[in-house]
Amino acid sequence: MLNRVVVAPSGFKESLSAQAAADAIAAGVRRALPHADIDRVPLVDGGEGTAVALSAATGGRLVALAATGPLGERIGTHFALLGGGDTAVVEMAAVAGLSLVPRSLRDPGATTTYGVGELILAALGTGVRRVLVGCGDSGTCDGGAGALQALGARLLDADGFELPQGGRELRRLARIDPSGLDPRLGDVDLLVACNPYNVLCGERGVARVFGPQKGATAAQVEELSQALENWARVLTRDLSAGGADLRLDPGTGASGGLGAGLAALGARLLPRFEVLLDHLDLDARLARADLVVTAEGALDHQTPRGKVPAEVARRAKLHGRPVLALAGTLGDGAHEVPGIDACHGILPAPMALAEAMLRAAELLTDATERALRMILLGARLPAHAAAAEVSGTQRPSSVR
Repeated sequence: MLNRVVVAPSGFKESLSAQAAADAIAAGVRRALPHADIDRVPLVDGGEGTAVALSAATGGRLVALAATGPLGERIGTHFALLGGGDTAVVEMAAVAGLSLVPRSLRDPGATTTYGVGELILAALGTGVRRVLVGCGDSGTCDGGAGALQALGARLLDADGFELPQGGRELRRLARIDPSGLDPRLGDVDLLVACNPYNVLCGERGVARVFGPQKGATAAQVEELSQALENWARVLTRDLSAGGADLRLDPGTGASGGLGAGLAALGARLLPRFEVLLDHLDLDARLARADLVVTAEGALDHQTPRGKVPAEVARRAKLHGRPVLALAGTLGDGAHEVPGIDACHGILPAPMALAEAMLRAAELLTDATERALRMILLGARLPAHAAAAEVSGTQRPSSVR
């Protein structure tokens, strides 16, 4: 019997927040299982919705303010103060996310994380002892240079002039002057919740892996890769406390290299799920489930590399719970994600991406209902029929 269903999805990038995805799935569960106890656990990975989710989960509050957006304009944004008052959460996507960059203007060599630094400064002004920066869904590739500029560092070219904002400008970086950095940074524990698989440089560097998703051409990808190599070299020489490999250490490529920039200030780069999910009491909630439903925009060979469905499945399997994954698209490797027992695409027929994104909540609800009805049907099959099907001894009768 499926009496208790835990709904633990990620958001669908540029389409549904994690909360909206959880609500859509719950509606589908309710159609198929009217009397089920549904536990919604919208999951955040440091990207869009992180500040809202963690403030709600801890009884905290959001602080609204204006800051510099990814294109250099002033925008409305926010950070969170968690319940207890000693931790602030800065969600980089809320001020430098890809969704804030119109498609016609996407150029990761020009966008900036300056607003992230402004949010950190605002958080410092509240007197917190810990600032947690959530990385994900970024529209930038400046290595965190903009954030450091907002925090008081001066990035200088060979003639001593300060660099303009944008990742491509880092090719001309000659020296970093850290003398103006806000001294309050030394009084807080700066944590970065990131995907440890993302690194700044090399063949799997952030410009090469994520640059095209943010609008970079092949030529711009190489330009950004060279700029970030120079950034890592100068950052290590002039600012890093030493010991960290800002080129290749886990997490340095988070959010277009923001991880590397903050690591140079002494921030600790931590696997995002270790930092974020404990606030949601996820393990205890999974342990009480009869079925776990997770979801994300795409399920494929990249899913085991730090994506929400893989983490949910891993934790659910520690308690022996079955896992159903729903996705906008099922790519190569979708059926091979460890811990996921079944996966189901939400599109009932081919359709344009724009339409699918517009109808995402409806499609997700309908797909949830279809998948659960198939599960219920399977549960009603006679045991001998199911065994025969598995063994291959049962054959369909001839069609006459």
